[in-house]
Order: sequence, then C-alpha cells, then structure tokens
Amino acid sequence: MSDSDVTLLDRPIWSALTTSQKHLAEGGPRALRYPVDMTPFADMVDMSAASFAALRDLLSGSEVAALFTPEPVDVPAGFKVVLAESGEQMIGSPADSPLRDAEIISLGAADVPAMMALTALTKPGPFALRTHELGTFLGIRAGGELVAMTGERMKPGNFTEMTAVCVHPEYRGRGYAQALLAAVARKIEARGEIPFLHVFSSNSSAIALYQRQGMRIRRRLHVTALMKQE
Repeated sequence: MSDSDVTLLDRPIWSALTTSQKHLAEGGPRALRYPVDMTPFADMVDMSAASFAALRDLLSGSEVAALFTPEPVDVPAGFKVVLAESGEQMIGSPADSPLRDAEIISLGAADVPAMMALTALTKPGPFALRTHELGTFLGIRAGGELVAMTGERMKPGNFTEMTAVCVHPEYRGRGYAQALLAAVARKIEARGEIPFLHVFSSNSSAIALYQRQGMRIRRRLHVTALMKQE
C-alpha cells in the first residue's frame, strides 16, 4: 500500500466515484454523487464557486448532499447546512470474533424492509432502499427478526468502507458487532482490498470498540450535509 494509494481516503467519496464505483456516479467533471436511493454522498473536484454551482444543479427538492472532506466546508449562499460534524476515519483489519450462539447470514433484496427497520431504530447513518447494492451485507437474526448487521459502502480504489454497524438494543453486549465487522473485513480482504470505516468523533464507545479490534484512526474528516436553498 503506497502513500499515493492512501491519499484516496482523504476524499473518499470523490475517489470512489472516480475509481471503483464510477459506474454509479451521477453528475459531471465538477460535482458527482451516488444515486439518491443508495446514499446521499456527494463531492466536488474542488471548493470553487463553479463546483458548488454544479453540486447545486444535482440537487432537487429536499435532497441532501453529504460531503466527507479533509477541511471544514465554507458553504456559499444557495445552500442550507443540515449537518456539520467531524468524523474519525479508521483503517485496519478487525480481529476475528467467533460467535457461539448465532449464525451470520448474507442479506439481499428480500431483507431490505428488515434492514430499513433496524437502521431506523439504531441510526448508524444514512441507509436507503438500494444501499445494500453497494456491496456485501451480513446480518444476524433472532426469533425471525434481523437484530444486527454490517455491510460495505464506498469503494475508493483498493479500499472498501465498512458501514451500517448496528445491533438491536435488546441484543447488545453479545459480540454481534465485532463478529460482523470481522466477517465483512474477511470478505473485503479475500478480494485483495483494505477495509476502513467512518465514525463520528463524538461516538467514543464505537471508536473504542474498533480500536480493541485492532483498527486505528487514520485521520479526522469533516462531514457536511447540504440542501439546496431557494
């Protein structure tokens, strides 16, 4: 892994939409986004007025563009900021964490209602009707109910982001998140790719969990969500 490869993670959304996931990109040379029914993530080639204008042209109605950037975003007129937070970008190979009392299963289109319900309850971050199409999603069911899941989202170059790490409140403390992270990471590594993830800087318990599994903070990014303001 060269230094030039790792710099793709400084602008992970732009990097993904111009490399491994360019087939999903909507927009043009100045601003790109994922399909809105997958994720609200978007980015620009730079922070110029022309690029912001191109981003604005991509949005309609109440659609949101969520940016991950190395520096805080100086938002120009014409936009409403709906979120401005910092997040930690963590990289590494989560240690294996076997389960004794549960089975990890693959999730697909038939599981979308259950996936939407679980993410609505646990709020791990944006999850839409087609998010599962971005990569492998694994879960754990109990009593016929989906109670934990984790999957893949952004793919900048040779890196794959792990996302939607969530466990139903009644099933926490059983090691489900650790086991799912490890299982997803093994699938990423089997393809010769490198796992990473994002977590809000304020989520100290999750950061501690990921560090215990062997991941490390690579850098801090700024998360800015924008809407068009008429």
